[in-house]
Amino acid sequence: MIQRPVINEADIGKRIKSLRNKKRITLESFAAQTGFTKGYLSKVETSSKAPPVSTLGIIARALGVNISTLLGEDSLTTSLCLVKKDERPLITRNGSSVGYSYEAVAHKFKNKTMDPFVLTLPFKTKKKIIYQHEGQELLFVLEGTMKFRYGAEEIIVEEGDCIYFDSSVPHYGESTGTIPVKCFMVIANADDA
Repeated sequence: MIQRPVINEADIGKRIKSLRNKKRITLESFAAQTGFTKGYLSKVETSSKAPPVSTLGIIARALGVNISTLLGEDSLTTSLCLVKKDERPLITRNGSSVGYSYEAVAHKFKNKTMDPFVLTLPFKTKKKIIYQHEGQELLFVLEGTMKFRYGAEEIIVEEGDCIYFDSSVPHYGESTGTIPVKCFMVIANADDA
């Protein structure tokens, strides 16, 4: 069995804190910029678990970087990247309150304007978290069936279906079948779109 690289979630919080300190942004100012509480941001910086990718997008924007920088993916410079399926770093969330997992699919490309991932929603979500952030998002269901909540609307998205949406509207997805849902997800921040 081929072992894929794994992004150490604890390092993400350390990178966030380091970037915030380098930019001389206080936790209070950071909270005001992101809309998150000081307590939550402090937990993000010291936790062994990374927040959801949408939250990382908000944090990255406040720090003037992209999500890839927070994930530590931007150490290599290239104008073309090929990431084989067994090379995708896994950002695991199974131990978190949500249970989602993410695989970075373009971690070798520096200064991306989009952040692509393979997102897996567990068969039974531990906790529903509603996401809302600037930018646009694309979700293409590779496997399974997902119930997608977008504002007040509820949509069933099946294998092969694709949704593209304004991510400033509150949204979340959950598996409705008997298997986890696997999606290809692309997040484009408002500054990048």
